[in-house]
Amino acid sequence: MPDNPLSIARRVREYLDGQPALADALRLGVANYSAVARRISADLEVRQTEAVIAACRRYPRGRGESTRAAGVQRVLRKSRIETRTKVATITVRQGADILQRLGDVVEELLDENSLCRLIQVSRGTVIIVDEDSVTRVTRALRDNQVIGVRKNLVEVAVTSPESIEETPGLLALLTAVLSAQAINIVEALSCYTDTIFLLEQDDLNAAISVLTKTLQ
Repeated sequence: MPDNPLSIARRVREYLDGQPALADALRLGVANYSAVARRISADLEVRQTEAVIAACRRYPRGRGESTRAAGVQRVLRKSRIETRTKVATITVRQGADILQRLGDVVEELLDENSLCRLIQVSRGTVIIVDEDSVTRVTRALRDNQVIGVRKNLVEVAVTSPESIEETPGLLALLTAVLSAQAINIVEALSCYTDTIFLLEQDDLNAAISVLTKTLQ
């Protein structure tokens, strides 16, 4: 027996309330309603796709949401995209001795103005460098200190004005538009004016295309 349209609308609202990135994309008008509805229909096992689309179009857009969306759009219009190819990540174990071993090579890379980012996570440290620098980093460590190395990555950075620090929702939106294109985000970080994504090399063109449209 088909679901009641009112029941479908309620279920869609509850679903979107639990998917903030997807909800933000709908509010900002950058999501494809049909694509979103197909995903929701599959997850909720609802066959009436047209009813799901209608519910997505009616998803609440309160005054606060409108203000936030307008702020995000202002930041996006003033943002630009920068890319870097041949990027790698090196994941290493926790330990003060590891950071001490990395000290000299990190200093050298920074002095050379080479890519070098260290991100401490719960079980270790992720080091982001150019592929050419991987050997220099791993050579400073013992084999058992290196958890893994991942190459053939690209870095896509959305550089925004300083007002981004007071504008909630930008990272969620950018993540949502990349996810909607089935682009796997290997690493993501938001620091000061930069929102940075590490992606697979094969996803670069699709990522630039969808992000360029979002910034317009």
